[in-house]
Amino acid sequence: MPAFVWKGKNRLGELQEGVIVADGRDSATATLKRNGVQVLSIKPQAAKTKSLGKVKSKDLAIFTRQFSVMIDAGLPLVQCLEILGSQQQNQGFKRIIESIRQDVEQGATLQAAMAKHPKAFNDLYVNMVGAGEAGGILDVILQRLSGYIEKAVKLTGKVKGAMTYPVTVILIAIAVVAVIMLKVIPVFSQMYEGMGSSLPVPTIVCIAISNVLINYFPIVLIFIIVVVVGTRQYYKTQAGHLQIDVLLLKIPIIGDLLRKVAVARFCRTLGTLTSSGVPILEGMDITARTSGNLVIQNAILKCKEAVEQGRNISTPLAETKVFPPMVVQMVGVGEATGALDAMLSKVADFYEDEVDNAVASLTSMMEPLIIAILGGIIGFIVIAMYMPIFNLANVMGKD
Repeated sequence: MPAFVWKGKNRLGELQEGVIVADGRDSATATLKRNGVQVLSIKPQAAKTKSLGKVKSKDLAIFTRQFSVMIDAGLPLVQCLEILGSQQQNQGFKRIIESIRQDVEQGATLQAAMAKHPKAFNDLYVNMVGAGEAGGILDVILQRLSGYIEKAVKLTGKVKGAMTYPVTVILIAIAVVAVIMLKVIPVFSQMYEGMGSSLPVPTIVCIAISNVLINYFPIVLIFIIVVVVGTRQYYKTQAGHLQIDVLLLKIPIIGDLLRKVAVARFCRTLGTLTSSGVPILEGMDITARTSGNLVIQNAILKCKEAVEQGRNISTPLAETKVFPPMVVQMVGVGEATGALDAMLSKVADFYEDEVDNAVASLTSMMEPLIIAILGGIIGFIVIAMYMPIFNLANVMGKD
């Protein structure tokens, strides 16, 4: 029999959690209610099996879209999985689908079978599938899931695309400046040693930097590696993760873009979950974990705590001061009209368009800015190296 992880309140209003074994989710919920527990969230306990690997979002979107079409066409669940597995070119994903098919054949629910592979199917996916199975609308849920994943892939691709150009240009520029410092400036330095006259300050600065890089290059390289690795390790800690996420949101322009991406993801995820029949508290918990930013995650979890205490969503959402007023107002209207999922979808559409505009603006602005900065750096080096020659020419001209 499957096991379910649950959270709820007892008769005294105290929060409790635990694991219960039952025939299904409904049976587990009924048992807990008979024991005086007000169930806040309940989900299948992931089996302790070795995951067969992570799946690319693009592959998952295609799989989900094809799965929904087959279910809608009336094909049996096991046959759908067998066909999808045979057509899958990603060998790791193919083994995952085969494992799910075997579990379903042995009597497991699709939700429980997918929950064994958390790297391929996250909490959002598993819970939505479970809601679809319970409501007999698995094909509809899979269609919503495929649409959600496709939009998420598109949104992530836009942000990555916007950052690819500037990062590439900066890396190339660093390589060019390093070559100049390590190979070109030493030639000028040797040439100027026999001039017997004092060098201009910019030339002295460039030669000094070149000498440091040449004489201490291994140390500089180790220092850079230590900083990069140290930052990554610090980001893995709770405090470091939070501090870096706060700083990222405060960066001009980029921070605004990241906030819009997080808001769009929050609205799209929560809207998709609520429209699929997932309980609001469970939906907020899943949405928090998939937000991509610890600041946003903490804000959503605070809202969840307020909802557990009987408050609405919009008021604590405003109190966090993380979400824009328009989002708060739309959520409030959705709650008042009973159309929260529709309102969240509209807000998600709006902010995805905002991300498009922000990406376009960022790209158009960063291109000339990067060119100006790099041109200034290289121009400074060139002028600094030729200033002694110009000074020598002026002296000889006066003579």
